[in-house]
Amino acid sequence: MPLNGKFSKLKETLRQMESVIIAYSGGVDSTFLLKAASMSNLKQILAVTADSESLPKNDLLIAKQMVSSLNVSHRTIKTEELGNENFSNNSPQRCYYCKKELFCKLKALALKEGFSYVLDGTNADDANDYRPGRNAALETGIRSPLFEVGLSKNEIRELSREIGLPTWDKPASPCLASRFPYGQRITAEDLKKIEESERFLKRFGLKELRVRHHGDIARIEVMPEEISIFANKERRAETVSFLKSMGFKYVTIDLQGFRSGNLNEK
Repeated sequence: MPLNGKFSKLKETLRQMESVIIAYSGGVDSTFLLKAASMSNLKQILAVTADSESLPKNDLLIAKQMVSSLNVSHRTIKTEELGNENFSNNSPQRCYYCKKELFCKLKALALKEGFSYVLDGTNADDANDYRPGRNAALETGIRSPLFEVGLSKNEIRELSREIGLPTWDKPASPCLASRFPYGQRITAEDLKKIEESERFLKRFGLKELRVRHHGDIARIEVMPEEISIFANKERRAETVSFLKSMGFKYVTIDLQGFRSGNLNEK
């Protein structure tokens, strides 16, 4: 189906839903879904963002600003996935427990306030990745309109650019829990370490960035072409000093460069 045909089908699918809650992270997919909903003459739209230790505070601020610019109602709810041992023990099913916590709260909110559907931003490409959170969506009856009409991430970026969304080229920003290898316990203190470390490194203007937490070791991933940034002696010393102040004993640069979801490789 041509891209414009998929977009038309998406808007028609949304229009028929009448009233929706959208799980909103501020990222490329959920922002596009929210904009499409606002263009589809629904009776009622509510964007809801989960506020938890796993979400960088700057991401929450950006999400609030984005929803305000779209003139859509917005709410934040507190999620407490760290209180679930199945999440904090960080098994390969971690994302399932996180999403189940969020989706159950969104479904309860929809039932209480009379919304017809709860939606998320899952896209067609997600079917090809390891996504245990998808099972949580299916179990709780969450709908994924971008997935349903077959829109890929690149198509969503292209349409986002065409309709003027500033998120069209925004890098992915998965939750902070994704920085921990499976089996390594996740704590609020360690999530804060990662958040502060990445905030510090973003000052260097890096396009893509992850600080992976391997106990005493901080493994920094940037795009291969940006690894040379750390050849600068002063910048390297700043980086080591700051990350050691966060509690890491060793600071490393991954010579393979940034790879989304690489902790799933094992």
